[in-house]
Amino acid sequence: MIPEEKVREVAERLSIVEVVSEYLPLRRAGSNFVGLCPFHGEKTPSFNVNPAREIFHCFGCGAGGNAFSFVMKVEGISFPEAVKLLARKAGIEIEERQLTPAEKKSQDEHTQFLRINELTASYYRSLLLTGQEGDGARQYLAGRMVAADISDAYRLGFAPDRRDGLVRHLKNNGVDLECALKLGVIRKSDSGWYDLFRNRLIFPIRDHRSQVIGFAGRVLDASLPKYINSPESPLYHKSSVLFGMDMALPSIRTSNAVIIVEGYFDHLALYRAGFRNVVATCGTALTPAHAGLIKRHGERVYTLFDGDSAGKKATIRSMELFLEQRIPAYVITMPPGDDPDSFLAQNAPEAFTALQDTARPIFEFFVRSLLVETPPDSVDNKVRVMDEIVPRFRKIADSVERDLYEREICRLLGIPVHAFRKRMGGKNITARDTTGESEGTAPTVTTVQDTLLSLLFGYPEARVEMATGGLETYFSGCHLALAQRIVDELKNDGEIKSLGHLTETLEGAELKSLFSRIMVSDSHLADIDWRTVFNQCRRSSEKKQLSSIKDLASRLALLEAGSEEYMELLKQADGLRSRKSNL
Repeated sequence: MIPEEKVREVAERLSIVEVVSEYLPLRRAGSNFVGLCPFHGEKTPSFNVNPAREIFHCFGCGAGGNAFSFVMKVEGISFPEAVKLLARKAGIEIEERQLTPAEKKSQDEHTQFLRINELTASYYRSLLLTGQEGDGARQYLAGRMVAADISDAYRLGFAPDRRDGLVRHLKNNGVDLECALKLGVIRKSDSGWYDLFRNRLIFPIRDHRSQVIGFAGRVLDASLPKYINSPESPLYHKSSVLFGMDMALPSIRTSNAVIIVEGYFDHLALYRAGFRNVVATCGTALTPAHAGLIKRHGERVYTLFDGDSAGKKATIRSMELFLEQRIPAYVITMPPGDDPDSFLAQNAPEAFTALQDTARPIFEFFVRSLLVETPPDSVDNKVRVMDEIVPRFRKIADSVERDLYEREICRLLGIPVHAFRKRMGGKNITARDTTGESEGTAPTVTTVQDTLLSLLFGYPEARVEMATGGLETYFSGCHLALAQRIVDELKNDGEIKSLGHLTETLEGAELKSLFSRIMVSDSHLADIDWRTVFNQCRRSSEKKQLSSIKDLASRLALLEAGSEEYMELLKQADGLRSRKSNL
């Protein structure tokens, strides 16, 4: 395991703003930096990074932590892997220490998961290559011109039409079936264990290090569903995985471009034709995490989705993500009725290169597609088109690009520029719209316990007073647990900015989220008279407790004196009076 001093050295060498900025654009907002959260879809930034305290928190989904936590979540890796990744960026050599029992157990479980998936992939592969049951799959691949070298590159396999073929294979290799169940490759019912995939061509899904993390199974006929993917598991998170990334990385690094397609066979067709910088979504819509992954490795992206209405919607959704991430994006348009597989079956690779060379910028594709669907032949249609364009137009970062698009949109709609700007809200948007400067800034803490916790964080005198009076006088629940932990950490005059490591040791998502939320949102309490705020909180607590006492008194009046419930409520009322007197 990695020595603690090395972890601290990595944390000190790299700024969290520097780390997060590699995955998403950030802008300054007061004492924080803000951006669109990579862990959930949002249009208004709620993701905050506090550089002074080296911590992040999203007020939309509650995710929070330090630089290591961020990399773990966005990359889907363990803590040691995150430390090693950041150590490489910082130029720090890691010498590992002996694992603790808990760490060893976690590592062993991860290794076991990888072994199960490897056994599963090898089982399906062997059946495709030599098994009698794989004859139909081999004929299917031959019909689709998939040669042996391509089959080998993808490690294609075949799941036979048996209830428990994989179950038996895993048992024979000493696998704990409950462990395999967590990966979703097998399932369990009242009648026993059974395989997830049956009578399907198997595409192993691998991470960027070529480790098998999941599977996709395709039918060999026209039955539905066409594809079944592995469920979410400790290894497989479809919202952050792009199929074929391990095969594409060498080419992406030289071309700085990524081609993204929807289907596994679309990916295979392009790879077979020599286009290696290709990735595919795993049966899900493109996500912010996908966009961040693309941005990390490439400088521009080409989308190649189906030409039907669903494909166009997917293109528009991806456009919004790419605009938000400021990734130059283009749309490759296939001839009507074609997909990459059918097109390359009839045309040389050079024909596809020509299509890529003439790919339209994704925003231009969006505008022209919109005008085809809603011709600007009436005032009503023009207004409707503008209302579709405006929210996407705001996301264009480059001022020159924005100015050129503004003129082109107005030309296509047959309207003066001032009319378009009026629809934007009267702003001259040839300069980037910065009117909502407070948008995305950290919301200030609002509850009394939040404010008291912030005072405890930021003011040693307040910390001493609250600790002396008893933390349970001021806090309850998660607030009390966190307050006690902070007092324990800082009792030797520790600095609050050094508490970022707590995100790795606090137990429970609620406690971790509370910690990161307070740490990034208490700047409004800097340089204030803590005593004044503290006294205001006390008065507020007194009023709340007085209200609680009155409520208990009303309930006591309805109960029989001396009853068990009466005595319990009386005890609560006495406790509240005692706490009130201590405030």
